[in-house]
Amino acid sequence: MEFGISSFVEMNPSSEHLGKSGQIRMAELMEEIVLADEVGLNVYAIGEHHRPDFIASSPATILAAAAVKTQNIKLSSAVTVLGSEDPVRVYQQYATVDLLSNGRAEIMAGRGSFIESFPLFGYHLSDYDNLFAEKLDLLLKLNESEYVTWKGKLRPSLNGEGIYPRPVQSKIPVWIAVGGTPSSVVRAAKLGLPLAVAIIGGSLEQFVPLLDLYRRTWVESGHPVSEIQIGIHCHAFVGESDEKAANDFFPSYAEVMSRIGRERGWGPMSRGAYEQMRAPGGSLFVGSAETVKQKLEYMTALLGQTRFLAHMPVGPMPHDQIMQSINLYGNQVVGALRHKLVIA
Repeated sequence: MEFGISSFVEMNPSSEHLGKSGQIRMAELMEEIVLADEVGLNVYAIGEHHRPDFIASSPATILAAAAVKTQNIKLSSAVTVLGSEDPVRVYQQYATVDLLSNGRAEIMAGRGSFIESFPLFGYHLSDYDNLFAEKLDLLLKLNESEYVTWKGKLRPSLNGEGIYPRPVQSKIPVWIAVGGTPSSVVRAAKLGLPLAVAIIGGSLEQFVPLLDLYRRTWVESGHPVSEIQIGIHCHAFVGESDEKAANDFFPSYAEVMSRIGRERGWGPMSRGAYEQMRAPGGSLFVGSAETVKQKLEYMTALLGQTRFLAHMPVGPMPHDQIMQSINLYGNQVVGALRHKLVIA
């Protein structure tokens, strides 16, 4: 199994000087990615957003910088909002990351739960699903061949043009990221693409039917069972003790979830709801290294994932706390599980 980290590169949106704050946060991020590589994590993934509280509007640029500072860790988007991107540019950007990293680039494509990029780049939300389906089709064809002939309805056609640069890998791995929509899961399975599922609330058990649907559709579509790849993405933070981890993580987590909740009509995040999700069957992986390790063992037995991405931080946490969490996660959680689980 693979273990990694995902991040939206969060910062304080109320900062008086967003440029200066962003410069500091980017420097911190490079240190965090380098540490993730040094402690032996398999993947670091950056999510695309276009808002003041997340500064990773260009994940490929960040990953290109990380590529020359790291040695082994895979570098992925999480996610690329493909409906509002151009697949040719996406492919070229990640092929460039692949060259810089000597073959460590990945693309995690999704429809996107945040929709700011659609009006920003001139797309209509009425085309939300059709844009993703059409552009995914083109992206996969770009991954197959140097010269591409393709015809779509929402994006201009290609008539045998060459697409450059080409990556080190014969194909850049493309994952489909979903939040829980069955039709998205079915699409990934039919195409024979790895699935990444974001579990950011509720219980782990409620996602069993969704993964069963993916596995069943995969087999019905004629793909080998041995090639199934399922990644699970959960909010996480590892601390010196359960109490300290819970107390350190809650303020930023509650602020972000409550702020996003106001945008989407959810109620504010309470400490009671937070503790419920920290329980053994809940979606939050927050606690001591031993607690997080035990919860990962439980989730693996329940869901059978082949990859786990700990999303950290959630909200603008102090850099030293993030670094300590990465260190504990890599050395004490993943380090211990390497003796019990098969790591890719």
